[in-house]
Amino acid sequence: MKKQSGVVCMLLAGGQGSRLKALTRETPKPAVPFGGKYRIIDFALSNATNSGIRDIGILTQYKPFRLNEHIGIGAAWDYDRTNGGLRLLSPFYSEDGGRWYDGTANAIYENINYLDNLNPQYVLILSGDHIYKMDYNELLKVHVSMGAEATIAVMEVPWDEASRFGIMNIDSNDRIVEFAEKPKEPKSNLASMGIYMFNWTTLRKELIEDYQNPDSSYDFGHDIIPRMLSEKMPLYVYRFDGYWKDVGTVKSYWEANLDMIDPDNGLDIYESNWRIYTSAKNLPPHFISEHAEVKRSLVNEACRVHGKVDHCVLFNDVTIEEGAEVTDSVLLSGVVVKKGAKVSRAVIDENAVVGEGQVIGDKNASGVFLVADGTVTEE
Repeated sequence: MKKQSGVVCMLLAGGQGSRLKALTRETPKPAVPFGGKYRIIDFALSNATNSGIRDIGILTQYKPFRLNEHIGIGAAWDYDRTNGGLRLLSPFYSEDGGRWYDGTANAIYENINYLDNLNPQYVLILSGDHIYKMDYNELLKVHVSMGAEATIAVMEVPWDEASRFGIMNIDSNDRIVEFAEKPKEPKSNLASMGIYMFNWTTLRKELIEDYQNPDSSYDFGHDIIPRMLSEKMPLYVYRFDGYWKDVGTVKSYWEANLDMIDPDNGLDIYESNWRIYTSAKNLPPHFISEHAEVKRSLVNEACRVHGKVDHCVLFNDVTIEEGAEVTDSVLLSGVVVKKGAKVSRAVIDENAVVGEGQVIGDKNASGVFLVADGTVTEE
């Protein structure tokens, strides 16, 4: 893997992700299972290791047990090192008492000592809840070549969706002149991806000033970036044109899972020079019976398929009994679909059982059906 000196990555992974409903009841959003064998955080982590970043701090907060268990010492991503490597950074007690991270910028501020110890030239801030593949070296090249104090990754979004995002207004040289958070009438369709490259000396000063401001919400988008712009600092955009998705809702989570089935959608997990790594379970191979029909699907370890499966993602240890039909759906680990059941446009939570002859979902519906805790809801 390529080496990149001078960059420390800080990966924000403490969010609950309440819009994912039951999927985040016992686990933070970055640790939610994804794509049959991964977890959401695997994508940002794998991007970092594929980009040759040697030092990464993962900031945890909400119910971190499953996330910590998944990451371990970082061996799956080649971060199990004596010097540097991966560190899990949780809220802690100090002489001022204990406190939770209060905003994205505050989470980094509370770990200034960690960054000071590494003394980086640049700090890369990432969110652990997006699905994408990006070479952060390309972001760094733009940052250095433009002489920027901060560079923000952006991508073009449809104009009718721009008001849902933080929008960067730029000049002809890609320098940011204005940042608008979810504007009603956007002047640009360049949406922030929540990926930032900072010069550490500048970021350190800004974090301290932000912490001392009682009116701040301690957020990069709401506070740090706008203040740097008001101080006339050189901030630039890095244009990204690959696949990227914020899986913040049940429907977007469902869409992103099914996008993995067709590499033409832009997310090719089979690309040999940019693997997505994960901490995988040691399970037996899946089994497809003589009566089964499986089309356009990702089927993972220990699955047993006796019925019909079309355009689905099956996590490990899923059972589809004879006569059952599952289409356009995402079934998490341990799900059982009994004989004669029909499932369509659904996300089925871990270890759920779809009863014999039960019908869930509607192939003609516009929404997505979530099955969890014995109930079915349309999202």
